[in-house]
Amino acid sequence: MTGMKINTSYTSKLAGYSSGSAKVSGFRSGSVIADYTISATSNNLDFKAANTFLSESLRAQGIILVDDDFAQSDQKNFTTGDLYPLQKLVLNCTQPDFAKGTIKWTVNDKDPDTRYIISTDNSTLTVTNTSESDSGRYSCIIQSNTVKYIQWQNIVIKQQPTIIVGDDRVFPCKDTFELRCSVDAGYNVEWVLNGAVQTSVPTSGSDIILKYTTESENCKEKNFACRLKDLPHLQNYSYSWSRVTVRLMTSTEKYGCKNETLGFGITNDEKEGICGNGTRGTIKYRCNSTDWTEIKNNCVLNEIDQIKSNVKSLIVEGIPAFMDNLSNVTVQNNVSITQSPATVQAIVDILATVATLSQTIVINKPEMEDFLNTVDIIVSGNVSATWNTLNYDRNTSIKLLSAIEKISDHLTDDFVIKGTSFQLNRATINNTFHMKSTLPNSTTEIEIPQVPNVTITIIIFTTLDNVLPTRTSIKNDTNNSDVRINGDVVVVKVKPTLHNIYFTFDMTDQSLGKPQCVFWNFSLEAWDSTGCKVKPSWNKSEIKCECSHTTSFSILMSPFDFDDDALAYITYTGVAISLASLILCLIIETIVWKSMTRNDTSYMRHVSIVNIAVSLLIANICFIIGAAVAEQEQSTSVGRCSPAVFFMHFFYLALFFWMLISALLLFYRTVMVLSQMSRARMLAIAFIVGYGAPLLIAVITVASTAGPQNYIMKKKACWLNLDESNALLAFVIPALTIVAINLMVLIVVLYKMLRRGVGAATQPDEKHALVVIARCVAILTPIFGLTWGFGIGTMVSRDRGIHVVFALLNSLQGFFILVFGTLLDSKVRESLKGKLSLQKLSSNRTQNTSAGSSSTPGFNFLPWIRRRNVYNVSEANISSAVTSSDNSNHSYAILNT
Repeated sequence: MTGMKINTSYTSKLAGYSSGSAKVSGFRSGSVIADYTISATSNNLDFKAANTFLSESLRAQGIILVDDDFAQSDQKNFTTGDLYPLQKLVLNCTQPDFAKGTIKWTVNDKDPDTRYIISTDNSTLTVTNTSESDSGRYSCIIQSNTVKYIQWQNIVIKQQPTIIVGDDRVFPCKDTFELRCSVDAGYNVEWVLNGAVQTSVPTSGSDIILKYTTESENCKEKNFACRLKDLPHLQNYSYSWSRVTVRLMTSTEKYGCKNETLGFGITNDEKEGICGNGTRGTIKYRCNSTDWTEIKNNCVLNEIDQIKSNVKSLIVEGIPAFMDNLSNVTVQNNVSITQSPATVQAIVDILATVATLSQTIVINKPEMEDFLNTVDIIVSGNVSATWNTLNYDRNTSIKLLSAIEKISDHLTDDFVIKGTSFQLNRATINNTFHMKSTLPNSTTEIEIPQVPNVTITIIIFTTLDNVLPTRTSIKNDTNNSDVRINGDVVVVKVKPTLHNIYFTFDMTDQSLGKPQCVFWNFSLEAWDSTGCKVKPSWNKSEIKCECSHTTSFSILMSPFDFDDDALAYITYTGVAISLASLILCLIIETIVWKSMTRNDTSYMRHVSIVNIAVSLLIANICFIIGAAVAEQEQSTSVGRCSPAVFFMHFFYLALFFWMLISALLLFYRTVMVLSQMSRARMLAIAFIVGYGAPLLIAVITVASTAGPQNYIMKKKACWLNLDESNALLAFVIPALTIVAINLMVLIVVLYKMLRRGVGAATQPDEKHALVVIARCVAILTPIFGLTWGFGIGTMVSRDRGIHVVFALLNSLQGFFILVFGTLLDSKVRESLKGKLSLQKLSSNRTQNTSAGSSSTPGFNFLPWIRRRNVYNVSEANISSAVTSSDNSNHSYAILNT
């Protein structure tokens, strides 16, 4: 309605009105309510007729009106005098003779909630315990037969004062000490001791200092109070005073730190003192043997502290003047502000409040210019140390970025603003759009393809990268030394939305590694590359980005050029080889099954091999499916990824538990060679452990992660979540535990081999013990899943070599199972040859062991073990478990004494 002209000729048609006297005097919040005045020549006015004629005049100009949306209003004084927190507020609405009807109250144009008490006849509104949030426009609306009559008043509840006196302290007796009291601007305070007002000296602002001298006969603990002055009706409220206790000591030898304001202290004592020199707040000190040392400064510039106090009662109509004042104060005190983390924090809090308040109105160029000029001051210059302090535990920069995005959503009209380190363009476009930064040392370009009618707001910041955090949505990339923002930061707001937008960023540091096009994801509180990709560019100093959404963009650069594409190639190639190998392994096991499972031990070994192969085969298939889903989706698809993640989790765990069964079987046959367990019992235990335990873990993981958003990763990957729910630990902990157990089993087996005489071989065809051990380790490592131990390295190191080795070994695990679990088994080879009729078995092949004779080992990689008077006759398959000849139940040893 800005610029609306009312046709006032209609007033000449009404008795009692001056011709041409209707004038618009102002607009309410959001520019949807207009205030107007009409001069009258009579007390007998026909409001209904006036309303009808005004409506017709406005509609004739094409202005859309809501029926019965005009009202007569008067500003009243429902209450007088200053109002303070916790006081009772009572407002009475009086009906004039010309307006009789139902009464209704509104607070800030909304119906009052349950905190407000309305009388039976609706004429009185009461607030029992007021607070600053109760400030606003209170309206009494009388719905008469002609036009609504409104009485209103803007009521301001004063800020609750904060009185700061510091911590209790120790002073020597018979000495003079200082007590400082600080209070918010607009209030006065006084020191009181035992009900008596003490003489104080005013300092900056409303602060006062009490200099007190103790007498020798009065050396005892004293309780001083600093209270509000000249406001006796507030003394019953706790916020009206603050106390400090002073202990007076006759002996102060043990105190190393001495100060007339902070008092005396011993090493590591901490005291909170009061800010001075035009600032407000507290400073924390620690006693460092002989001196009080400042450890945390929370001092805010007085002018900014006062503005922060005023923002609590700010209403939308006051935003223009408020932002003008904030901008002027910030510019005038820029040096002091940028060196004070607490002051910068206060300004960010103010901007965030204004941005939130602006969601109900539109923001014009002057207010936005004041907003951006204020931002420009607190992010420009040498402010890195200040922002490092703020971002360490409060993430102030994220709050600032959020405020910028919020207020950018509510701009009106087309305009351009340019500052020292920022440039804003707001425009309505009907075709293509191209913008290039005109800021110093910036060549950032934004391009939007041909689009229908849209309104776009673009803000380029050349210094915001100095203050924003550099963490990414990948948990291992949180180290600021590993990832850096390497260019401008661009905020983009488009209405309606766009599908594609292109950026060209100029890199500030060309020595860094692989770039990422990223946007700030407020849900993850991290930079995210979802929906953005790097495009080829002939200029090596520039980065081109294409994104499918609009928000805050930049580029992240890492000093480590980690070749993810190479790792992906290794992984997918290895998994493909493993899939083919596992299928071949299962085919071979099917062919030779009957001939290889005649005794219990051999049977359990092949059961383990088959289940290891099946689990890994299905897990790898789920891995391929999950990767395909992640590649197709711009963001993680919960509905499509969750099933793949569940089965991946279950079958990878099943793989590990079956490898554990293989290891325990080998341990059982190596350590307890004379014990016996039935086939049925071993089979039952194996399946309960091999599939029951993984299923239990997988189901508990799903049930314990509160919703699918916490079950899978939120980044572009289909796998268990780690950042929010730590669901990934349900895989990592069992897997690494099994790897550790299997490693111990391997050590025990090798130890038993050495004890039984591998190192004492005397026959020419026997191999050296180290060769035997080396072969055993090579075979058992993939079968027992020991290569997964490299996963620990990938979690704690960014070294590419470790990642490559881990990807290579574990993606090829299926191939290793085929080779070491099946093909190197001479019995499997012989049975396979017989089944396929490739050749007949040799007629003179060594037969089963008989009394005083020996047989050729079932597998070629473990020689006979002989040692003086010890003859160990055994057939061992080190790849999974100890096995015997087909006609015997166990491997055993004969000891000759």
